[in-house]
Amino acid sequence: MSTAEEAAPPPPVSAHETVEAVVRAQIAKAFGGKRGTVEAAVPTIAFTLTWIFTEDLKFSVILSVALSVVLLVARIVQRSTPQFVLNSLFGIGIGAFFALRSGNAEDAFLPGMLWIAVVEALMILSILVRWPFLGFLLGATNPDDPIAWHRDKGIVDLCVKLSWIMALPGLIKLGVQIPLYLAGNVFWLGIAKVALGWPVYLAALATVGWMLARGRTAQPTAP
Repeated sequence: MSTAEEAAPPPPVSAHETVEAVVRAQIAKAFGGKRGTVEAAVPTIAFTLTWIFTEDLKFSVILSVALSVVLLVARIVQRSTPQFVLNSLFGIGIGAFFALRSGNAEDAFLPGMLWIAVVEALMILSILVRWPFLGFLLGATNPDDPIAWHRDKGIVDLCVKLSWIMALPGLIKLGVQIPLYLAGNVFWLGIAKVALGWPVYLAALATVGWMLARGRTAQPTAP
């Protein structure tokens, strides 16, 4: 190998050949892949289903926290990141605090709904101003110029489409949960939380994955 070849720097943007491949890889990284997705969902599902069948808030919290601890210990033993387990544990704790303080079981769902509303508002704003949030996942692959993607109209258009798809699950969930919350219908709130949570979100990811798999948008080359 020549000296010039040895000194050659790595590719400045990404080893992926297309924009679709970059976005697909970044989405998988952001959500922790399959394991991160499961770890984020299991404690919440356990809390919701336990409360539906027992209507015992304290027991539901204890069970979901116990599952989170088991998942956390597994991560620590394997020396991998516990980020997604901790996120779920935090969400469950906040929800339990709201419910125990007010004495209304439906308030266990209120923090999650408020969080979704804030996130959705920011996501839609980013789309309307044509700085779609998924574009920043693409930009993260180029630390030297993280907004280079925004100078390519084709990439911006792609990220706008994908961002709308990723925003849909939250909009659907709020559209169903808000009337149920106002009616104090805790049973169906729990059902909606499970049925309109990860299943709908994974359907959106599958749609995005399908669009990315069939697309072949070339990455911008350095001048």
